[in-house]
Amino acid sequence: MDGTPKGLSRRDVLKLGLAGTAGLAMDPWRWLAAENPPGRKLAKSVIQIWMWGGPCHIDTFDPKPEAGRDTCGPLDKPVETNVKGMRICQLLPELAKQADKYSLVRSMTHGVNSHETASYIAQTGRKTGRLVFPSAGAVVSLFKGYDAGYKGSIPPYVVLTTLQGRFSESGFLGQRYKPFATGGDPNRNPFEVDGIVAQGITDERQVSRRKLLMALDTLGNAVPGEPALAQFDAAGKKAYEMMFGDVRKLFDLGQEKAEMRDRYGRNTFGQSCLMARRLVEEGVPYVTINYPGWDTHKQHFETMNRKLPEMDKAMAALLSDLHERGLLETTVVWWGGEFGRTPKVQWEAPWNGGRGHHGACYSALLAGGGFRGGQVVGEPTRDGLEVKDRPVYPRDLIAAVYERLGIDPEAKLPNPRGIDTRILPEKEEGADSGGRLKEIL
Repeated sequence: MDGTPKGLSRRDVLKLGLAGTAGLAMDPWRWLAAENPPGRKLAKSVIQIWMWGGPCHIDTFDPKPEAGRDTCGPLDKPVETNVKGMRICQLLPELAKQADKYSLVRSMTHGVNSHETASYIAQTGRKTGRLVFPSAGAVVSLFKGYDAGYKGSIPPYVVLTTLQGRFSESGFLGQRYKPFATGGDPNRNPFEVDGIVAQGITDERQVSRRKLLMALDTLGNAVPGEPALAQFDAAGKKAYEMMFGDVRKLFDLGQEKAEMRDRYGRNTFGQSCLMARRLVEEGVPYVTINYPGWDTHKQHFETMNRKLPEMDKAMAALLSDLHERGLLETTVVWWGGEFGRTPKVQWEAPWNGGRGHHGACYSALLAGGGFRGGQVVGEPTRDGLEVKDRPVYPRDLIAAVYERLGIDPEAKLPNPRGIDTRILPEKEEGADSGGRLKEIL
């Protein structure tokens, strides 16, 4: 970036051993070598809690009781956290006890109020253009998945439980990097994972079906050793092992103690968080929990009274459980949506206390994976309408996640048109950036 000698990439600088004092001056990101001293582990996995629809920053992690009823409504009694000076919504008491484990970015911004475009920006760090770029999950799948030696039986990019549907998550990287969406509901017994647990079909019937298929495979029996058929058989065997082997057990939340399941909450989101912990424990690099219900145009506060306690219990359990298992140090937990909600409450009919889309200022949470906890980055205006100080753009946040995973933010992406493309846009491409998230890195 700015200041790097002409003809030398950041990678070249590091190779030449210039990452000392002079190297840092040339490299504002202080990439990897300096920021990962001996003993500090890189992150191995990401759990992204995608708040589908856009959560209200004011009614979650940036309360504004002083702004009055038209801004905060009935949620006017924020709670103090275990970090001095950091307050969050009164309906998040369990998360308040663990603020030392996470940091809040209260000055996220991109200015877009459309779900589709905002989702694309929030997940790729890019504005829309001629190419559909891959989401952060697909990029991690490229750099930390099968191409990088990942040997897991589970695909390296998993979504619990349904795809976002706003854009193609894999972008121009194609099907190989598309996430595996589990479908089903982890709060049900059994958790009917697509392709692994078939609805209404017993295991005995599945076994009988396979035996019949093998018996009818006259072509395979007649031409033994045929490479194409052998490849087909290997794929079938792998799928069968997923249905009845260790993968099946991994998705069986009945393997967990009842007390643990209760700790997360017996609902879809709670059990999705528990399932995410099991997946990163297994080594899956990227897990997205697609958490719907936050597009609260109408009766916003009634929805918050239901959703926030559910979110509070599950997220607090996830953070503490990861910490207790020694996994939080190597697992990034990223909470956020495509934007926030309008600070001014729409009390009139038909909204009856609703909030609209708001991309000018919103919040995100980052925990684990080497990020510093107990920090607040950025400052909005008194009413939460705009960023007052330290704007942070989606590109900046995603770059920080990549950095903690050891992925060079300047690395190139392969694409079918042969165009020189990088993971994240640079300033010369018109990218908005507030700079590196040094406060928590």
